Amino acid sequence: VSAWHRVKDAAEVWHFYAGAPLALSMHRENGPVIEQVLGTALAAGERPQIVVPAGWWQSARSLGEWSLVGCTVAPGFDFAAFELAAPGWSPNPAGNPS
Repeated sequence: VSAWHRVKDAAEVWHFYAGAPLALSMHRENGPVIEQVLGTALAAGERPQIVVPAGWWQSARSLGEWSLVGCTVAPGFDFAAFELAAPGWSPNPAGNPS
């Protein structure tokens, strides 16, 4: 499980390589939490790549024992634009106050 985090100024593309599918939760400010599944079972709605737009919060969890995935960030990743949510934080859907 990855903690909620975001890259403020760059999109992140997740790529599936092997293992169990990966649930990717995404949230933009004032919007709902969206969950998509990274994997190879296209008929089941899984996707081999998922794009997280710049500035969106994201969290990932394997749906099995392990998942091998990779991420590409564009433009180039800079830690100054990375934000890790405080422990226990989770987004409030539809912009409800935290």
